[in-house]
Amino acid sequence: MLCAQGAASLAPTPPMGWNSWNKFACNVSEDLIRQIADAMVKSGMKDAGYEYVIIDDCWQVARDKDGNIVADPQRFPSGIKALADYIHSAGLKFGIYSDVGSKTCAGRPGSLGHEFQDARQYAAWTVDYLKYDWCNTITQDGHAVYSLMRQALDASGRPIVLSICEWGTHTPWLWGKDAGGNLWRTTDDIQDRWQGRVKWPAGDCCSNGVVDIVDLQVGLDSYAGPGHWNDPDMLEVGNGGMTDTEYRSHFSLWAILLRR
Repeated sequence: MLCAQGAASLAPTPPMGWNSWNKFACNVSEDLIRQIADAMVKSGMKDAGYEYVIIDDCWQVARDKDGNIVADPQRFPSGIKALADYIHSAGLKFGIYSDVGSKTCAGRPGSLGHEFQDARQYAAWTVDYLKYDWCNTITQDGHAVYSLMRQALDASGRPIVLSICEWGTHTPWLWGKDAGGNLWRTTDDIQDRWQGRVKWPAGDCCSNGVVDIVDLQVGLDSYAGPGHWNDPDMLEVGNGGMTDTEYRSHFSLWAILLRR
């Protein structure tokens, strides 16, 4: 299996790129993603090693009569494969999002019960990276469900990075590598502030400032290495909630956390 022998070849260094969620949330479209790909090339980010363009939640709206996942036809009228082709033509890699539960965090169809079907579809769309979230779970075991998706991705025949977005709830650094994950979230979500843990309105914990996430990384460095990385969540640089000095510090701290 790829998860046992070839995972390091998928992410020999921490994956670098751009994800839609922290800036655009559900307001995503094929036009936006194409613009991002163009900007990554023109700005020099691609040459600096940023290679992934990842659509987060809300690209999907339903399943068809055969259970196949369906992209929003209004926002992605050309289809996901055409968008992936455009990103690949720019010399970049394409990532997509799903969830281990029946629904995603935004209430769109999740992959529960459709793991192999979805993995085959991602491969057909030439996906390179899957962010796999943890919303709307019931009694699932993290190790088991992420291992299942790794098996499904391997069976698809396409090498696809698996990003375990389990929020550190069940210490994924202890089992993420064995489950075939190439990176695993170590904390709840980051928010665009320097410091302060804030409970979500629903009452489940928490969103984190930069300093809080850094504090939560203590003791985790030994679990990271080629093909299997701790993930302290996305950079917030430029989103407007911090000063330039704080953003520079944020960037530098993430570089230190992810070095190996």
